[in-house]
Amino acid sequence: MIVCTNISKYYSHSGRQKDVLQNVNLTIGRGDRIGLLGRNGAGKSTLIKMIGGVETPSSGKIIRQMSISWPLGFNGGFQGSLTGLDNARFIARVYGREYAVIKRFVEDFTELGKQLRMPVKTYSSGMRARLAFALSLAIEFDCYLIDEIILVGDQNFQRKCQVEMFEKRQNRSIILASHSPEFIKSHCNKAVLINQGRATLYNDVDEALAQYSAL
Repeated sequence: MIVCTNISKYYSHSGRQKDVLQNVNLTIGRGDRIGLLGRNGAGKSTLIKMIGGVETPSSGKIIRQMSISWPLGFNGGFQGSLTGLDNARFIARVYGREYAVIKRFVEDFTELGKQLRMPVKTYSSGMRARLAFALSLAIEFDCYLIDEIILVGDQNFQRKCQVEMFEKRQNRSIILASHSPEFIKSHCNKAVLINQGRATLYNDVDEALAQYSAL
């Protein structure tokens, strides 16, 4: 279970404070597949980063009782000067996994071939997305954080993502930020609508989508 209690996030710039999220309360249980809805800048990515521990709340607390993936986005948490395989080696070391197993999965999943031996900073956004997704799936987590990455790549890659994330890991929790109502409706059983810093949880995805379209 993941419990967010009264979490707020604000940034200060030139003496001014910008509130992104205000007093968000959210509980994610095992098997929950939650879609995050909201306009650009609403705070979807910020919420995902806080749940993943990449950013800290300005106030409130987050209790994590499940293993959580790092947020899957175009840039990932890569060391740009390292190669794709060096990043895989680093991930294997951090999570105490066998590098050979991680390497084999990454090579098969990404289909990047020789590019995996090139520095990540030379990759296109699509290549980085492939690597980020592969590295996250190479480690088993209880909850996966996804920020639009599933929609990149060609049809073959998208199908691979679908099978690995939504078929092979049906019993895992996901928190998915997407601008695609159809995608959230297809893959989520709950939704959170973020608007003007407030987050509202809906157990009925259709109701959440109706409210989202009315914004």
